Amino acid sequence: MNDATKRVALVTGGSRGIGRATALRLAEDGHDVAVNYASSSEAAAEVVSSIENMGGKAVAVQADVSQSEQVEALFEQVAETLGPVGILVNNAGITRDNLLLRMSEEDFISVLDTNLKSAFLCTKNALKGMLRARWGRIISIASVAGISGNPGQANYAASKAGMIAFSKSISKEVGSRGITANVVAPGFIETDMTEDLGESVKEAASSSISLGRFGRPEEIASAISFLASEESSYITGQVLAVDGGITL
Repeated sequence: MNDATKRVALVTGGSRGIGRATALRLAEDGHDVAVNYASSSEAAAEVVSSIENMGGKAVAVQADVSQSEQVEALFEQVAETLGPVGILVNNAGITRDNLLLRMSEEDFISVLDTNLKSAFLCTKNALKGMLRARWGRIISIASVAGISGNPGQANYAASKAGMIAFSKSISKEVGSRGITANVVAPGFIETDMTEDLGESVKEAASSSISLGRFGRPEEIASAISFLASEESSYITGQVLAVDGGITL
């Protein structure tokens, strides 16, 4: 990669799981990477160390991306240390699962704030530099739950469906300036979120997946890498389900 195609990538929730794999992959692609984290400072530092060991440049930045003041400070720090963000990966997310009748208002709102509001705040801040550069990649990590729903996850599914509609709208607003906005919708992936599932649940889930297994974070990172590249320049407003065929 030459300096003309080298970008600054910001991965929210980049200290573990899909975020970690994405940060490492984008660094392998030659980009400088800002690893955002909320509380996992040691894990974020490990990701930065891994990137530096491969000859890349990275920085870990703490911020609750559901809070506007912290997001503004995040982008200021990234700009000062690495430069303006050219690739934004909206990956930060939480779950607070429960049946709707048992779900508290707090759990509903907190999931929407962390998953959806954060995408709004980060995208708004990233677009300032992208519009000036007339180039940008906005990639939001949704879920197949945002496509087909999931019992016990009304809050999570709503937040992910919102990310899809949000990205489609943004793609129409900024496409003429060389900025794309796309969504990756993972299925069951081997992360902290699925680690605690019982074996019977995992077996039942695997049986509904065409490929018969859970995906790996690196497989999601590969899709993100493509959507962040020059090769994806004519793709925008799309939802790429990386789910082993579970939504077929």
